[in-house]
Amino acid sequence: MYNPQIETFIKVADAGSFNKAANELYITPTAVIKQINLLESSLGLVLFERTHRGLVLTSAGKSLYQDSKYIINYCKDSVVRAKNAMSQGEKVIRIGSSPTTPAQLLMQLWPEIQAQCPDIKFEIVPFENTPENAKEILANLGKNIDIVGGIFDDTMLNLRKCKGLKLSREPFCCAVSIHHKLANKDILQISDLYGENLMLMHRGWSNYVDQLRDDIWQNHSQINIVDFDFYDMNIFNKCENSNAVLLAIPGWANVHPLLKVIPVEWEYSIPYGLLYSPTPSENVKRVLQAAENTVETKKVL
Repeated sequence: MYNPQIETFIKVADAGSFNKAANELYITPTAVIKQINLLESSLGLVLFERTHRGLVLTSAGKSLYQDSKYIINYCKDSVVRAKNAMSQGEKVIRIGSSPTTPAQLLMQLWPEIQAQCPDIKFEIVPFENTPENAKEILANLGKNIDIVGGIFDDTMLNLRKCKGLKLSREPFCCAVSIHHKLANKDILQISDLYGENLMLMHRGWSNYVDQLRDDIWQNHSQINIVDFDFYDMNIFNKCENSNAVLLAIPGWANVHPLLKVIPVEWEYSIPYGLLYSPTPSENVKRVLQAAENTVETKKVL
């Protein structure tokens, strides 16, 4: 559905080497080089700088890389849409799942939800959590994906143009490398973070994060705040590689095998629940009501 040379280009960009990309694609380095040369020729662009240290994306290459990943994911989604069109008569709720929005966090509710909605089926739809995908998916909930589980507040909902059903409040924790000096602790005090680089989402993303940020600035200046723009695997990798501390929630304990998520003795938390379209279908409304009923029942018990 798209130029297959684009996938080769992405493999080469990720690997930084024709030989490594060839191994991953199970073809020869010569074949990889030929595809890249043909792609550059057909586009009239130079995508890589060939250096003695390996391959480095040019400005044009960086732009194409970002857009190409989005296009490939969109093409894959189009296949999902086609399959959905074949089964319009079925009552299927599509649940988006990514490392930072894992469907597993909601699985404990599914038996009770299905008991209330026995005619509805659930389908897990995996996606790569990139800024482009997050913007596209959350702004178009109900098209390819009906529900995504995740943390949110009003600021984020307004930014992403979707709604949220709160199921719980998740305490803010800290994620550190298993080799970090704090990894031997089972619970942290805020003073344990003195002298550390604490990675927080930029101001304006969440009121709850900003409240913590302001407390640190005013009362715990010994902590160095490092801003970042988006929760994805790159940030979890950066946390592990740089020996920094990353603000996290308990549900992300299995996102990165080399990170440990540790609770902190403070009162900061954030709502967690289901993100859905401002105009949900009747089936989505039924599932949301069932989820809300389940949570209320558990509170009473």
